[in-house]
Amino acid sequence: MFRRKSSHTNQADDSASRDAKVSELRVALGPLSGRSLKLCTDVCLRRYLEARNWNLDKAKKMLEETLKWRSNYKPEEIRWHEVAHESETGKVFKANFRDRLGRTVLIMRPGKQNTSSPEGNIRQLVYLMENAILNLPEGQEQMSWLIDFNGWSLNTNIPIKTARDIIYILQNHYPERLAIVVLYSPPRLFEAFWKVVKYFIDSKTFEKIKFVYPNNKDSVELMKTFFDTENLPSEFGGKATLNYDHEEFSKLMAQEDIKTAKFWGLTR
Repeated sequence: MFRRKSSHTNQADDSASRDAKVSELRVALGPLSGRSLKLCTDVCLRRYLEARNWNLDKAKKMLEETLKWRSNYKPEEIRWHEVAHESETGKVFKANFRDRLGRTVLIMRPGKQNTSSPEGNIRQLVYLMENAILNLPEGQEQMSWLIDFNGWSLNTNIPIKTARDIIYILQNHYPERLAIVVLYSPPRLFEAFWKVVKYFIDSKTFEKIKFVYPNNKDSVELMKTFFDTENLPSEFGGKATLNYDHEEFSKLMAQEDIKTAKFWGLTR
């Protein structure tokens, strides 16, 4: 009895302590306005504190760097027509299903790489990240990634530098946004690329990356934990059919652009 009460008390104290940290971070950031104010909700501040193990100074520095990056890069102003050519082959797109917790799912097919522009690839992913976040259900802060290696080769692979830049942006400007990253049936050739790239990945993100193989029982069970096999495409061991229609997806994203502009108070 006493242990249980003590446990509940500790949890309450921990929650109160973290609430206090969020308040401290808000004060430390100073006055915010416009898009920065809209971005920096209490939930957002919690994600940055979590990413820096609740170290106030480190979280403040991280968030300030994000605010500076967003001020210059303006990810909320990227529109579909600017990145549509990157998506013609369906190399990255938002799935028409969600994971078991209702979270947005992004599907990536590196074997469908169709351009050699590092900046184009990065802007496309940032655009889709912003849209995925906007479509997360209330109470959910994270999304799932499914990466299909069918057709992948060293010829279709993005350069190491581009991969490093993408990882930097994701880890530093979208902290605690990934629930799981599934690398589905990567070929042995991928191991050489992975040996280099993994050193750019921090420990928190690294734990969320799962190598999944169709003939591995543990892999199959892991997929069932996160996804309903009825909705999951066969490319990832499910029963559904994966179809990417660029024209239809373009219509959808044009509508999403209207939603984005409205959310950020931008005129089109």
